[in-house]
Amino acid sequence: MQKIRILIVDDIKNTRESIRRILNFNSEIEVIGEAGSGSEAIRLIETLKPDIALMDISMPEMDGIRATELLSFRAPATSIIMMSFQSETEYMKKAMMAGAKEYIIKPFTSNDIISTILKVYQKDARKKEIFQVPSALSKNNNSSAKTISVFSTKGGVGKTTIAVNLAAELANSKLAKVLLIDLNLQFGDIASFLNLTPRRTLSDLAQVNSLKYDEIRFHMLTHPSGVEVLAASTRPEYAELITSEHIQKTLQEVKPNFDYIICDNVSRFDEISLTGLEMADEIWLILTMDIPAIKNTKLSLEILQSLNYLPKVKVLLNKYDKKLGLNLKDIENSLNIKISNTISNDEQQFVKALNKGTPFVNAFPRSSASEEIKKIVEKLVEKPEEKIEDLNEKTKFNSFQRLFSFGR
Repeated sequence: MQKIRILIVDDIKNTRESIRRILNFNSEIEVIGEAGSGSEAIRLIETLKPDIALMDISMPEMDGIRATELLSFRAPATSIIMMSFQSETEYMKKAMMAGAKEYIIKPFTSNDIISTILKVYQKDARKKEIFQVPSALSKNNNSSAKTISVFSTKGGVGKTTIAVNLAAELANSKLAKVLLIDLNLQFGDIASFLNLTPRRTLSDLAQVNSLKYDEIRFHMLTHPSGVEVLAASTRPEYAELITSEHIQKTLQEVKPNFDYIICDNVSRFDEISLTGLEMADEIWLILTMDIPAIKNTKLSLEILQSLNYLPKVKVLLNKYDKKLGLNLKDIENSLNIKISNTISNDEQQFVKALNKGTPFVNAFPRSSASEEIKKIVEKLVEKPEEKIEDLNEKTKFNSFQRLFSFGR
């Protein structure tokens, strides 16, 4: 008989060991791994694909409910049994709404946990006989992520802010799997923006012999928004370990496993930034309403044109404020390119969100800047088939009109 493969998720090591000892007495069950946080659980479940995860509800960094919610989309073949000291109905309701199959109260007996596991597994086995469980994020072999490189040659324009909030808003749909890469290798701030503590970074990854996806995935952090993060080096001197070949190979390996990859590029033209620009499907050039930023953007556009990258460039005007004395049309005339989008200057909310380590699209979802990011994302994720359907409807209508006109 095939054993039931279990992953134990609890931030307390002694609790994980106690549960493992209980389960080891049952010959039908095999514990294949342990995780100490919700983000670690996501990574291990995607890699190990257990039948069932025993998920603690209260954990730092990412709690069990948020992890379960994300896993219901990313790994629907794994059933979640939530564990908690909380017996209130409200907690149970939240767990079930997130996608948990059962809810068990701590402390539990060996009979409690084993009977719950067997019940959930048998119920799922019957369903799997009838239905094949598809992955919500399944991709065909030819598909790969849309890669966006966020770039500027002037600091202080909000490049990282745009990259972080773009990634967070894309991930808010849950069905979009998003990777955010910090290519400012010496002084990248993405981890700080998201209140994450990098345990493994791109500089650690550069020392790995084989840059395969499973190894790269091991170096990612999972933010509660659902965004996966490859963080920059924790020390400036470690950045020297990373070459443009490392970045190129990493991007090639991860592309088939994500829907969107957002690269926060370093603010200069060098080997690393040029690799990020070369491999991008779109380059988002960020500027603000000041003369130095406009001057640098104009020079950047000239270089991008010489590299034949101009067709994939979109210019975003950040911190837009009509009161600053510069006319939007004048800026476009100066740059000789149309500005694709503007993001309002909500400086106070930007700083408050940053100090909380939360994307402003989540902290202040109704702000002008958040609404503008949402509109950009809506256009970005617009499905081609939707346009085709609209076109088909128009074609049908036009054909009907022509047919009707013949009868006149």
